[in-house]
Amino acid sequence: MPQLRRPSAPSAPSRRGILTAGGALGLTAVLAACGSEKKDGGGTGKEAPGKSGPWSFKDDRGKTAKRDATPKNIVAFTGVAAALFDYGIEVKGVFGPTKTKDGKADVQAGDMDISKLTVIGNEWGQFNIEKYAGLAPDVLISTMFDDKGTLWYVPEESADKVLGLAPSVGISVYDRQLTHPLQRIQALAESLGADVKSDKVTKAKKRFEDASERLRKVAKAHKDIKVLVGSASQDLFYVSGSNLSVDLEYFKALGVNIIEPPEKAKKESGGWFENLSWENVDQYDADLIMMDNRTSALQPADLDKSKPTWQKLPAVKAGQVIPRVTEPIFSYDKCAPILEDLADAIEKAKKLKKGA
Repeated sequence: MPQLRRPSAPSAPSRRGILTAGGALGLTAVLAACGSEKKDGGGTGKEAPGKSGPWSFKDDRGKTAKRDATPKNIVAFTGVAAALFDYGIEVKGVFGPTKTKDGKADVQAGDMDISKLTVIGNEWGQFNIEKYAGLAPDVLISTMFDDKGTLWYVPEESADKVLGLAPSVGISVYDRQLTHPLQRIQALAESLGADVKSDKVTKAKKRFEDASERLRKVAKAHKDIKVLVGSASQDLFYVSGSNLSVDLEYFKALGVNIIEPPEKAKKESGGWFENLSWENVDQYDADLIMMDNRTSALQPADLDKSKPTWQKLPAVKAGQVIPRVTEPIFSYDKCAPILEDLADAIEKAKKLKKGA
């Protein structure tokens, strides 16, 4: 995913790195109890309207998850859970960034009431298998940021144990445009009982389509506005290219003039982004900067106080810096504003001179 250094700390491991799995004490007993789980499980998922009998869903790995009935005890990556919530499907447990250090909802939690959720793990490498098993999960759902079928935020070293407890669903957000996961999450929500023909859903999709067309027109009218996509840590500034990331691929397809780091510079990150030292942060001539909004990344307000080279960038001095929703919540309701905000920013941006 864009800016795919680890979303936890700047020193966090690589995507394929070693992950911690959480305590295993007493796990055997919990797994045994889970094996005799009841189908209702007390979850809040909805039965598909007028549907009875078995449930199945073929995911982007080509695997088909199956249950005897529509899943009720749903456990999902936080961002996926937030997208399903927009369709009226509530989950029982989540894993991934859910709570900030001050206890508030993370940006990836969307409109969910996090006080009602069981958090299996809040940071990269955290996944409490005992707690997960105790929920008697009917299905586990996450996104995928590679072509190997790796489920996002499911620790690789304990993946076999985790995935052995319930069927899983993977939605790809790798090397394709934003419209793909939007369509797939909606289809998944429908299979879980959502009314995707409701007035709310229909209006949200129309708003997204209108926002896409507006961004296309604005980008065409302002081809000269160069957009740099960045993320910041204490030691490095990351410049993301448009390939591989679903949002940036879509922006580029709509005509947005995204600054592209050379492929050789992105080799270290597997093609996602270029690492720049803060001394070289002025390498690109940008008119508008989009900055990673995740809680794991340093935000512009932090950089204004701590990084003199950041403060000297023309786009920063001109106030032409906007947030980038680096890991979108894949519902039309949440993605439409992303396009609207980018169109507004490009339309208002002034062409800047390097070193101004």
